[in-house]
Amino acid sequence: MDESKKTLYSAVQPTNNLTIGNYLGAIKNWVALQENYNCFFAIADMHAITVRQTPAELRQKTLSLAALYIACGVNPEKCTLYVQSHVSAHARLCWVLNTFAYVGEMERMTQFKDKSAKHADNINMGLMDYPVLMAADILLYQAEVVPVGHDQKQHLEIARDIARRFNNAYSPTFTVPEGVFMKVGAKIGDLLDPTKKMSKSAENAGGSIFLSDDKDTVIRKFKRAVTDSGSEIKYDPENKAGVSNLLSIYSLFTNKSVAEAEREFSGRGYGEFKLAVGEAVADKLAPLQKEQARLLADKEYLNGVLKVGAENASRTADRTLNKVHKKIGFYQI
Repeated sequence: MDESKKTLYSAVQPTNNLTIGNYLGAIKNWVALQENYNCFFAIADMHAITVRQTPAELRQKTLSLAALYIACGVNPEKCTLYVQSHVSAHARLCWVLNTFAYVGEMERMTQFKDKSAKHADNINMGLMDYPVLMAADILLYQAEVVPVGHDQKQHLEIARDIARRFNNAYSPTFTVPEGVFMKVGAKIGDLLDPTKKMSKSAENAGGSIFLSDDKDTVIRKFKRAVTDSGSEIKYDPENKAGVSNLLSIYSLFTNKSVAEAEREFSGRGYGEFKLAVGEAVADKLAPLQKEQARLLADKEYLNGVLKVGAENASRTADRTLNKVHKKIGFYQI
């Protein structure tokens, strides 16, 4: 690792298909961040099993996500790319940190309440303990920087609280991480309800553009996208949420400013506008999909990347875990 660079940690679950919101808000940003930070990028399969998964699908989606990371520009030569469950220190540190987390604060987590309502037949301890495992993920690598969406802000605050509690009890051990709230791509709305964030687990998949969608599907979904009353193509999130959302997407996929996009579509109709946005997105997704398919055909290469990534991650994680075990009094041989 480059000691002159700060350490950054981020992860995505290998569940459902990722949307363009996930790409713009997370993975695309990682490509730029890996140039300036010591980056640890994980495939969070341990977090994924808080909701029941089909084992064969989880394995397939884990490898598929690794291929997608690389297809999008995440470079294993410039960062540590690994699968969370391949580094045992995550679970081992989580157990220790559980003794610094309180039931009341876990029960107050918005995501725990939301998921408990959605999965009322499976309110397991993993759902409640999710933020403690996330704290372990971050603190293991002494991450100074964590890029997060606003929906994860509570979890980052818990990680910071737990780090401070441990440090106060046993002397400085963990770096207290700072959140970086990504502005680019952070607020991509659902195409059918632009007041809501585009989600990979939305009940109606018609409002989400998945990175695996083919061109016909992308165009069809954009044609059905909600616009607004009136005919002006103008960025006004408060009064024209649908059009503003489409302008944001077009801007991000064409590297044009919103103002440039407004001028480009001045005097043109919504139908023509929506088709142009769909084509811009589809044209960007096609090469990503092609490269992901090429990588998936080379399983030996992907396995090698993940093996090296797990070894590199384990070296850093084990140093932190050994320090923690020593401080809390575990007998070591």
